[in-house]
Amino acid sequence: MRKAIMTGAWALSAVSLAFPAAPAITVKGSDTMVILGQRWAEKYMAAFPGEVSIQVTGGGSGTGISALINGTTDICNSSRPMKASERDKLKQRFNSLGVEVRAAKDGLAVYLHESSPVEALTMAQVSDIYTARITNWKDVGGPDAKIILYGRENNSGTYVYFRDNVLMGKDFAAAMQSLPGTAAVVNAVSKDKLSIGFGGAAYAKGIKYAKIKKDAESPAVEPTPATIKDGSYPVTRYLYLYLKTRPTGAIKKYVDWILSPEGQSIVTDVGYFPVK
Repeated sequence: MRKAIMTGAWALSAVSLAFPAAPAITVKGSDTMVILGQRWAEKYMAAFPGEVSIQVTGGGSGTGISALINGTTDICNSSRPMKASERDKLKQRFNSLGVEVRAAKDGLAVYLHESSPVEALTMAQVSDIYTARITNWKDVGGPDAKIILYGRENNSGTYVYFRDNVLMGKDFAAAMQSLPGTAAVVNAVSKDKLSIGFGGAAYAKGIKYAKIKKDAESPAVEPTPATIKDGSYPVTRYLYLYLKTRPTGAIKKYVDWILSPEGQSIVTDVGYFPVK
């Protein structure tokens, strides 16, 4: 009997001391933003221990937007704006066109192998390369050799932005090798002397940037904090957070923190550019 009473008392004590689990925030989407998203989450949870659990995964902007529409993520990271058709689907399900938050700026870079003799390309040349109008490096100041194309999969916001703003809506060449993330594109270009790739400016490891010219008469500009901030680099874009509805509670506090000086300082640390 004594043992049973003690056991019961311990059980009562354990229940009275239990704490509710921290609310969980799920973030899904852009592979371009996944490192930034993970860094935000790590720093926020360290600053507010036990207050919230934040889970960040990639998969591409399109995948994140689909998850938002399906109600399986709280926040979508996207490196492109939502389409009108996607907002319509969101409205059908949640009676809301969603909330767009500009969280960072990025220069969409063109990657070359470190040993490439090519230093600069015009926007038209980049477009011609990725639509197979130019297929040999000799036509843009390189060796007499076939150009090897690397790019992103079609569920990627980077793919969509590049197609719409660099190729001006034209289709990518069938010869382009589509890879599942920006880091994979950088890795492929770093190992292939005859290759070219594209992706976020924060991922430049083992490769070099092509300087980009708006046209043949314009200066060649490299993506740097200064050129992206002042708009002189021709391929600059916003990176977005999307939410189903106006955020409240833990999600609102987290989004507000991302836009605060502390959250924006992490944007700079990762290699992107603050919106404020």
